Amino acid sequence: MSTTAKKWLFDVGEACRAIASFSAGRTFADYKDSELMRAATERKFEIIGEALGKLRDRDPAVFANIKEGAAIIGFRNRLIHGYDSVDDAIVWDIVQHKLPALKKTVDRLLKTLG
Repeated sequence: MSTTAKKWLFDVGEACRAIASFSAGRTFADYKDSELMRAATERKFEIIGEALGKLRDRDPAVFANIKEGAAIIGFRNRLIHGYDSVDDAIVWDIVQHKLPALKKTVDRLLKTLG
């Protein structure tokens, strides 16, 4: 794996950790009521999607290990281009149910491929 691919994976892992930190001990109501929390979470998801897009284009073999990688990139695009129709419930569901698996995968890749 190239140094650049490692950097993108590192960026994804750091963004995952940040989102987990933002949401720790919080509820959906907290998320919905906090513009700051929503903006920070969405920004970190944008970073995740952008980094995975670069990884997909430049190291497809590593990207192939990211379950739902294309959907994650699509989610990033939705956040940026469809900013006015983002469903907070969907974002929160992803934070709660999908983000931990992505973080685990990225950590494993960095450890085993690194």
